[in-house]
Amino acid sequence: MKVLMFGWEFPPFISGGLGMACYGITRGLINNDVDIRLVLPTKRGIYSESQIEIVAADEVELSEHYRSLLESTYSFKTGKELLEHTISPYYTQSSAVEFFNKYQHLMTQQEGAHGNSVMAFSGNYGKDLMNEVFRYSVIGEYLGSLKDFDIIHAHDWVSILAGVAAKRISGKPLILHIHATEYDRSGENINQNVSNIEKFGMEHADKIVAVSYYTKNTIVSHYGIDPHKIVVVHNAVEKQKQIERFGIKKNLLDKYVLFLGRVTMQKGPDYFIEAANLVLKKLKNVRFIMAGSGDMMPKLISRAASLKITDKFHFTGFLNRVEVEKMYAMSDLYVMPSVSEPFGITAFEALLYDVPIILSKQSGVSEVLKDAIKVDFWDVEKLASVIINFLQDQKLAKEIVDKCKNELKNIHWNNAGNKLKNLYHAISFSHN
Repeated sequence: MKVLMFGWEFPPFISGGLGMACYGITRGLINNDVDIRLVLPTKRGIYSESQIEIVAADEVELSEHYRSLLESTYSFKTGKELLEHTISPYYTQSSAVEFFNKYQHLMTQQEGAHGNSVMAFSGNYGKDLMNEVFRYSVIGEYLGSLKDFDIIHAHDWVSILAGVAAKRISGKPLILHIHATEYDRSGENINQNVSNIEKFGMEHADKIVAVSYYTKNTIVSHYGIDPHKIVVVHNAVEKQKQIERFGIKKNLLDKYVLFLGRVTMQKGPDYFIEAANLVLKKLKNVRFIMAGSGDMMPKLISRAASLKITDKFHFTGFLNRVEVEKMYAMSDLYVMPSVSEPFGITAFEALLYDVPIILSKQSGVSEVLKDAIKVDFWDVEKLASVIINFLQDQKLAKEIVDKCKNELKNIHWNNAGNKLKNLYHAISFSHN
């Protein structure tokens, strides 16, 4: 079984759980004897993976032969069709025209010695993201035209257009893997363009993989997708604890309570800071750590100052992978107060360091960690009370860690890979 897989993140360049999940999924599939060709916008700085064939979109040469092929295919026959069939269903008309004007120059940029050309990709989430997503679809269509694979697997909205383009030109089945929806990222204040791309992909996919039943329910309720089209495959975690390598010991004077993730509405950092304020009114030997970066940072720094807790509440900013692992090793408690969390791999990671966890009930990971303590994200008083109980009762903390780690024994990326492999075979059989 050969899979053409489209992703956007891969270690060490990750902004959240997507990159780590893609890494785990590819490893799990390889261990189940599935051949993976993983396409990324760029592989600059990406770890060398001898068992994974990584294709960098910014290194793909689009030959004169393919330029002529584009002229006869669905997506790029004419500017009119580009607007009508590829962009206008999920992109504003003015933005579509702007993109098309740029597109006319894309195929002639960065000419190679033999008349070949490549496209530029940063792989970031900057202001040019939507244009990169469309350029990525050109690469998807080109790689799809090669037809040297059995199935297409695309991760999240940034890869949808590439996946659909590959499907249309190859006729091969498409699996769309949803790690988070626009409603998870933005609540009700969604980016309609992104949401429409998601719906477009869900409608064109042969099967949708959701990382949790929580996510499956979101897809059904917000996008109107038939629940029978959706398969749930829970995420897992690489079980490699490195606390011994770092030689880090817990602070004996103060307890460290950790929030780790993007500092955005989805992750509930504002509820964490309000709970911290309540805890600090009762306990003095506690320090709260907010590790990560995001658009809510200025607001939260201001809030911490107004609450006069800045001596006990620390903002680290973005941390690289080694720094993240050190932070787990230092912490006495991990809190994930997410407003909407499709899964939450960080809860698994904290447990690998014997750190007790408190989960939001609005998280997918709570479906598999039955013994974890869970609270509603909005119930700040309850959250503060549970934090205090954990910090004051070491027996309770150890008991919860032991129970959750026992559950973790049966959670493997290999299991997820096996489920996906079976799904591949079932879809390929029905497609043929």
